[in-house]
Amino acid sequence: MAWKSALIRPFANWSARRKRVASAHARERQEQWFTKLISKGRRTRFGTEHGFEQIRNHRDFCERVPVQDYEGIRPYIDLIKQGERDVLWPGRPRYFAKTSGTTSGVKYIPITTASIPNHIGSARNALFNYYALTGNGRFFDGKMIFLSGSPVLEDTGGIPTGRLSGIVNHLVPGWIRSNQMPSYDTNCIEDWETKVDRIVSETLGEDMRLISGIPPWVQMYYERLLEASGKSTVSEIFPNYQLFVHGGVNYKPYAQQLEELVGRDIDTLETYPASEGFIAYQDRWPSEGLRLNVDSGIFYEFIPQEEVGAESPRRLTLHEVETDQDYALVINSNAGLWGYNIGDLVRFVSLAPPRLIVSGRVKHFISAFGEHVIGKEVDDAMASTCNELGVQVAEFTVAPQIHPGDQGPPYHEWLVEFDTTPADLSLFAQRVNQAMVDQNIYYRDLIEGKILRPAHITPIRPGGFHAYLSAEGKLGGQNKVPRLMNTREVADGLQAFRLDPSHG
Repeated sequence: MAWKSALIRPFANWSARRKRVASAHARERQEQWFTKLISKGRRTRFGTEHGFEQIRNHRDFCERVPVQDYEGIRPYIDLIKQGERDVLWPGRPRYFAKTSGTTSGVKYIPITTASIPNHIGSARNALFNYYALTGNGRFFDGKMIFLSGSPVLEDTGGIPTGRLSGIVNHLVPGWIRSNQMPSYDTNCIEDWETKVDRIVSETLGEDMRLISGIPPWVQMYYERLLEASGKSTVSEIFPNYQLFVHGGVNYKPYAQQLEELVGRDIDTLETYPASEGFIAYQDRWPSEGLRLNVDSGIFYEFIPQEEVGAESPRRLTLHEVETDQDYALVINSNAGLWGYNIGDLVRFVSLAPPRLIVSGRVKHFISAFGEHVIGKEVDDAMASTCNELGVQVAEFTVAPQIHPGDQGPPYHEWLVEFDTTPADLSLFAQRVNQAMVDQNIYYRDLIEGKILRPAHITPIRPGGFHAYLSAEGKLGGQNKVPRLMNTREVADGLQAFRLDPSHG
């Protein structure tokens, strides 16, 4: 064992024990954070306007603070941009995490000095927990690559502003910075194609042991590595490659292709970071579900999916949730977010300790006919079909086709970029459709009632999704195509990249 991993091991063991204890007392930790947050919030404009002085319990809080999205806090963000202090949280934010929203345009999510440990500490704790449980800490002794956004920050009302991953680049602790790749100059490159090529040239020949990023963009990095090196697998280039850290999208649809590109089994570590907070991370292997971060500056609320958008939805606390139910995730945090619906649907797979999966996006669903299809269902349908038929898929998205050109019944259109197009697309479509019927009773009823015809597959040419993102100006390590949408905005944009324009 090299010196760095040896020094880190006792800290990793201590961190893992501490987080296990916190999870075992999740209800108490959440109640403590609720009290802390309300106490701090009383000294803010938001707290004054919402009667925080009169809040004694969660019921009081729900009566005074509405569930809101970015539009609800935008007036307060505007005040912060104008230089006002003590608006959402005491003082002023340390950074703004800049992110795009589907309805709000650019969003500016505050990151405060108090909330920085949630982002940085949670990422560290995820790695420490992995080390403590597996005994595999050799990645600390080699190079690590984080495929992220540019660390170049702009100024917004005196507050440094950029993508969360770019901000995090400025906060990486010194003990890990010497292992970090790519170089700062390369990370600053805005054009993603140029950036990936530069990363490849910098990392070839290095002792890469950990790679972190969103799966489709890591796949691009792998493919460019193989092209540049002439090797057949990534493990030939990086023989000590040990751990792939991923988040942002469901890993299942990408798993087979990524594993084949690597050429051997390596461990994976799933995380659930967002600009609004680091929510959860994988804490056991193998497992389904990520352990909720119950003791890290966030008090969570959960709204049953069927009540999202209702005038007075139930706002459940952690001890009130059930397994196998979908909830909209609402956070209250030491970044100054109050009653904030971050837009994700989550589903608990265990309660003691609390572990969850991201089952979809509140606004990313298909229910054009009352089918209530969510992201987890289409991901699982695609994964099971690919496994059964031995097919590999680079990317896909799903949308309703309400007015087919042939005047027949509507259907769900699956736009799929195959690594190798199946010889029998109709069989592939049948298997996908059956997997959806097996999972979703509403979809099944619509198919059996002939309100919907079975799923329709539209093959997209190789590189089509990449070309679509490029055409939309959304090419980059943190951008991804929605897995499904209730509109045809993405599906129509992809029609120009169909493998066979006459198909369908």
